[in-house]
Amino acid sequence: MDDKNLMENILQLEKGACDLFVHGAIESSTCNIKQAFSSALGESLNMQGTIYSKMASKGWYPADQADQNKINGVKQKFSAQ
Repeated sequence: MDDKNLMENILQLEKGACDLFVHGAIESSTCNIKQAFSSALGESLNMQGTIYSKMASKGWYPADQADQNKINGVKQKFSAQ
């Protein structure tokens, strides 16, 4: 397993953790539990962002620039509703 595959696996695991924390926060029955899940979610999202940034800096997770005309079209479509 090379570094890229390892980082992809770590990123997927972190995304899964975020998903679990979101559902935990939504379904929590007390404020203390909700706060614990929300805090864990925030930390997990930060970690996911760090992993993504590392991968992007190595060219392992490229992100294409959105076409400004498409962005404007979507804005116009939803602002008209």
